[in-house]
Amino acid sequence: MTHIDAGSELDPVHPVEAPASERPVAVRASGLTTAEVAERIARGEVNDVPVRSSRSMSEIVRGNVFTRFNAIIGVLWIVMLFVAPIQDSLFGFVIIANTGIGIIQELRAKKTLDGLAVIGEAKPTVRRDGVAAEISTSQIVLGDVIELGPGDKVVVDGEVAEADSLEVDESLLTGEADPVLKKPGDAMMSGSFVVAGGGAFTATKVGREAYAAQLAEEASRFTLVHSELRSGISTILKYVTWMMIPTAIGLIISQMVVKENDFKNSVARTVGGIVPMIPEGLVLLTSVAFAIGVIRLGRKQCLVQELPAIEGLARVDVVCLDKTGTLTEGGMDVTELRALNGTDEAYVRQVLGALGESDPHPNASLTAIKDKYPDEAEWRVQESLPFSSARKYSGASFSDGTGENSTWLLGAPDVLLPADDPALAEIDELNAQGLRVLLLARAAGELSDPEVGAGATASALVVLEQRLRPDAGETLAYFADQDVAAKVISGDNAVSVGAVAGKLGLPGAENTIDARRLPTDQAEMAAVLDSNAVFGRVTPQQKRDMVAALQSKGHTVAMTGDGVNDVLALKDADIGVSMGSGSEATRAVAQIVLLNNSFATLPSVVAEGRRVIGNITRVATLFLTKTVYSVLLAIMVVCSQVEYPFLPRHLTLLSTLTIGIPAFFLALAPNKERAKPHFVRRVMRYAIPSGAIAAVATFATYLLARSHYSGPDALAAETSAATLTLFLVSMWVLAIIARPYTWWRIALVATMGAGFLLVLAVPWLQDFFALKLIGTTMPWTAVGIAAAAAALLEGSWRWVGRRWPA
Repeated sequence: MTHIDAGSELDPVHPVEAPASERPVAVRASGLTTAEVAERIARGEVNDVPVRSSRSMSEIVRGNVFTRFNAIIGVLWIVMLFVAPIQDSLFGFVIIANTGIGIIQELRAKKTLDGLAVIGEAKPTVRRDGVAAEISTSQIVLGDVIELGPGDKVVVDGEVAEADSLEVDESLLTGEADPVLKKPGDAMMSGSFVVAGGGAFTATKVGREAYAAQLAEEASRFTLVHSELRSGISTILKYVTWMMIPTAIGLIISQMVVKENDFKNSVARTVGGIVPMIPEGLVLLTSVAFAIGVIRLGRKQCLVQELPAIEGLARVDVVCLDKTGTLTEGGMDVTELRALNGTDEAYVRQVLGALGESDPHPNASLTAIKDKYPDEAEWRVQESLPFSSARKYSGASFSDGTGENSTWLLGAPDVLLPADDPALAEIDELNAQGLRVLLLARAAGELSDPEVGAGATASALVVLEQRLRPDAGETLAYFADQDVAAKVISGDNAVSVGAVAGKLGLPGAENTIDARRLPTDQAEMAAVLDSNAVFGRVTPQQKRDMVAALQSKGHTVAMTGDGVNDVLALKDADIGVSMGSGSEATRAVAQIVLLNNSFATLPSVVAEGRRVIGNITRVATLFLTKTVYSVLLAIMVVCSQVEYPFLPRHLTLLSTLTIGIPAFFLALAPNKERAKPHFVRRVMRYAIPSGAIAAVATFATYLLARSHYSGPDALAAETSAATLTLFLVSMWVLAIIARPYTWWRIALVATMGAGFLLVLAVPWLQDFFALKLIGTTMPWTAVGIAAAAAALLEGSWRWVGRRWPA
């Protein structure tokens, strides 16, 4: 059993009583007692900051009900309930149904997200009654002693009680990337995380008093904003509002003052002109599509911490992969031990066993060594140096019981050995097989010396085999098929990384780049990154620089990782993806957490994002075509000084059959089309010509009908003819948007057409919707105008596609 000096971690669950002569000066903090915890809970000194991964129920209801457009439509609905038959108030019931659907879907998403957030929540180790146990962050009380190891997130403010080479990264709070070496008595800030070493700290501020409490609460909220899709829709709605106000005023004056018609009929037709200008369903449908996306991904154990991340990953064209934990599984196995320079292999085993016991928080490599070579010597640890991804080695100084002291280093051979060392050729051969090789070297200097690695004597090579994830090859193939460039970025030896990537079939894996030779200029670095796929010996800061270099070239970058060395890059990437088994720090900064630790889940996230973006772009064209033709029809009516052709019931029927029902199904349909930028431009380039053609065709039919019909029922006949033209043109827009056709898309369009024919054929539906075609001349004229408009639609869509390609 290895004896450990003061300042090192003892087993937290089974403290060992050392002999008096060996007992450390500083007494290890045993934590609060059960009684003390109960007292603090009674006083309210609990870390009660709500960990919210979603909006509250009241926020969901308010967000879906109290919208600008619901307010406008609500007022118009109340007016219509007083002045017109219930048929003309149907639009109000549609809004109620849509709002209800939005609330229900978001509540379902909330339930899924909250459940997953509990699974992925950080579980700090807290000492109580001298025993260490994992508890929820919300159960921490003032004065608790919280243990820390590499990758652990500091969840409350406190003061360091114990430190064993404890290095803390506070960059998320201060912006300073360099780790801070902490000593007993130093302050610990919530939101920082451990990058090396270990220790414990005492909680001095909990709950809302903690430094990062407000930031953490805000960052963990379910959000529907800050995405190109939603900001684009907001931009469109802003312009629609400004167009709608003067048009609606002109329509009101035209219908109620100039024409001097029957008051109630004038009000009904005025409202009929205003209501369809509002694309209210578009916002609700977008929310529903996102919410359903969260539910679908939740079923695959994928926690979406920021909802727009679904959209963001769909836009990604470069994904940077950390090898360890992403392409390979976390565990490793020692496959071979090669003694160097005549070192006795039995002695090497003793050294490795002692090194394994010297680190209370071993990484995956040291864990494998510890399992292979258990400590059987009575060596005493005098000083230890935990592994750091920046220096790429760990070490310890021992007294072996005979009075002889020695200092040993374990780490990257190409870092510890000079470039001309003959052992490197042997190591390259092993790396080329995809094996991981660590060098055990005896140091001549002290561990406290920053240059302790210089002049170290090589004693042995430890060969480890990494376990490849069985699904990693298929996932890399998926990204290649989707034109998403995969870049493997690792701190390991470049040749070894390239061999692993080659086994998984990554294109370009044979050309590996040692990051120590990467140019520091951003433009030059970006050029190297664009032309290569595998990079080894990458430092944490370089990972961050590489993400920035790719972004400078206009790439949308996703970064995956599970270790502390990935945090800075995850934070800077457009989309950060963490493994559920990764460190608390990586889970905290990532937008997406793969709780099942499966890299193969990423294609599902990409596919879900593409489905949402592609389908919302499709249905947005439907909604905005209606807005455009409604505004233009109102303008033409005002300029011509005629009655508005439609009652609200007519446009409710048309909107339901050509937009509402089809949009719901189209928004949830499979869609693998790669996400493209410039949402507003892509939608409006089709919506404007489509709306203009629909408006002109409809108004032409209406004017012809006004000259054809006469008598007291002429307006009803004129409305019916105009409605027929508008329905047929709108159906053609739907038919274009539904492409490419599948059996269910054809059935959807046909069913909507059949629904309109049913209204025209059934007498009581004719009366209910005030639709009755009179004679044959005008109805067939309406069909002919619609056919000409459909041909014009086809031509305009093709011209727009050539003139302004997506």
